Amino acid sequence: MSFARIALITVPATVLLGTLSGMLSNSGDENPWFRALEMPSFMPPGWAFPVAWTTLYICLGLSLALLIASHGAPRRGAAIALFLVQLAVNYSWSPVFFGLHQVEAGLALIGVMIVMTLILIPLAGRIHKVAALLLLPYLGWLCFAFALNYQVMVLNPDASKVAPDASSTDIRLD
Repeated sequence: MSFARIALITVPATVLLGTLSGMLSNSGDENPWFRALEMPSFMPPGWAFPVAWTTLYICLGLSLALLIASHGAPRRGAAIALFLVQLAVNYSWSPVFFGLHQVEAGLALIGVMIVMTLILIPLAGRIHKVAALLLLPYLGWLCFAFALNYQVMVLNPDASKVAPDASSTDIRLD
């Protein structure tokens, strides 16, 4: 299959799975637990996260398509396997952080993603330079997300026990 055909599968699948991960775990500003936490001063506005993640998932889907389309490249299988494992770890972050309220475990997951991406970039670069370049914005965002997650952890040492105000629950009686 050609790159274009592969990308028609990998890009929407990557975006869809990332979106579902966030939606199923009630991620973002709509989450009452998250709203009850103290946030770092450098926290972006809520609308920035879906914009950033959609863009990053598109880049990830394109990078994956380039790797898949690079038939016969040495270590292609290893790069694709590492990519998919890293992506699975990525998709697990929202359920762990937003769903289970595990800030420390979320930080550990981001750390794992950073390490895996640092290994993946040169590996992908030997297969297709553009595939590696498409991972650089993702790595940058992961580092920023690590700093955010770390500061949330510092500012909210008992984050898993934080309960939202009664006025901010999602229960509706209408």
